[in-house]
Amino acid sequence: MKKLTRADLWSLEDYAERREQFRAEVMRHKRDRQLPLNEHARLYFEDATTIRYQIQEMLRIEKVFEAAGIEEELEAYNPLIPDGNNWKATFMLEYDDVEQRQQMVTQLIGIETRVWLQVEGCARVCPIADEDLERSDGERTSTVHFLRFELTPEMVRALQQGAPLSAGIDHPNMTVDCTQVPPAVRDSLVNDLDPVTTH
Repeated sequence: MKKLTRADLWSLEDYAERREQFRAEVMRHKRDRQLPLNEHARLYFEDATTIRYQIQEMLRIEKVFEAAGIEEELEAYNPLIPDGNNWKATFMLEYDDVEQRQQMVTQLIGIETRVWLQVEGCARVCPIADEDLERSDGERTSTVHFLRFELTPEMVRALQQGAPLSAGIDHPNMTVDCTQVPPAVRDSLVNDLDPVTTH
C-alpha cells in the first residue's frame, strides 16, 4: 500500500467543500476496519483511507496550508499505513466508568503485546507495539496503543486463498480465547496485502 504524498491531499478550501461527503465515506469504510475483542477491547485497523482522513482533519483543525507543515503531518502519519505484508492497528481499552478504567490500566500492563491474530493453520502473530513512543510507565498502561502485526508469506498466501482469521488476547487479567474475524473485516484486511509471488 503506497504512502500518501501532498498530491493525495486536498487544500483546506477544497476539503471544506468535500468534507461532509468524504467523512461519510470514511465512516462507512471504518465499519469494516474495526474488531471488538470483547466489550472493553477493540482493534481499529488503519489504511491509506483512514490515515488520509486523519491528516486532512489535522490540517483543517490546525489550519496548516504551508508545504513544510503538510510534510510534517505526512511524516507523522504515513508510518501507520500498512506496508503490504503487515497490518497496523490502534488498540483501544474502552471503559466508560472512570474508576473502573483507572483500576484496569494498572491491571493490564503489557496487554499491548498479548493481543494476537491467527490465520487458520498458521502460528499466532503477536504485535510489535508502540514503536513511536512508550505508553506504559511500569505502573499503568495506556488506553491507546499502536500495533504492527507482521505476516509471513505463507500467512498472506493462505489469507488470499480464503483462510479464516481469528483474534484474541492472552493476558492474565483479560483473556479472549478466540474471536472469529467477520468476513467483511477479514476481506478488508486482505486488501491491505500485496500478492505473494510463487516460485
